[in-house]
Amino acid sequence: MKFEGRCWRFGDNIPTDRLVKTQYVFEPMEILVQHVLEDLNPEFPKQVRPGDVVFAGKHFGQSSGRAIATKALQATGIGCVVAETFARTFYRNCFEVGLPALEVGLNPGFAADGDRVRVDLTTGEFTNLTTQTMIRGAAADPFLVEMLEAGGLISLAKSRPEVFR
Repeated sequence: MKFEGRCWRFGDNIPTDRLVKTQYVFEPMEILVQHVLEDLNPEFPKQVRPGDVVFAGKHFGQSSGRAIATKALQATGIGCVVAETFARTFYRNCFEVGLPALEVGLNPGFAADGDRVRVDLTTGEFTNLTTQTMIRGAAADPFLVEMLEAGGLISLAKSRPEVFR
């Protein structure tokens, strides 16, 4: 599972409430997606393209465990979200909705906003194509890759009813 695109760089300690503001939680996804991360970068919802990569610092997705945050981030079309560390609930929610995620440890200056990057979940490699450098996080567990390939947990359960009874 490889993803390549523009890097959208965000900082540390970003709660789900900053991904999706409370006032938009009950809006249809086509409205909600127009406001994802807009407080932190007003250009993100306007300019994000399919395959782009969100790269954040420590504790990305902290606070509430609302799955709408991962669903909205996925709806922007990004290929993957990479962070130094994730809030555990947010990380789990990513895979459950089919949004690839990679944790790469403490590497705050590795990629800048606008750099071209590539992520390989099966090897854990995060490559900055702009600077020609690479770091490695833990490769995604094969079961999580299978879940992503199925489109998330519900799709996986439907495709393998003998396992999910």
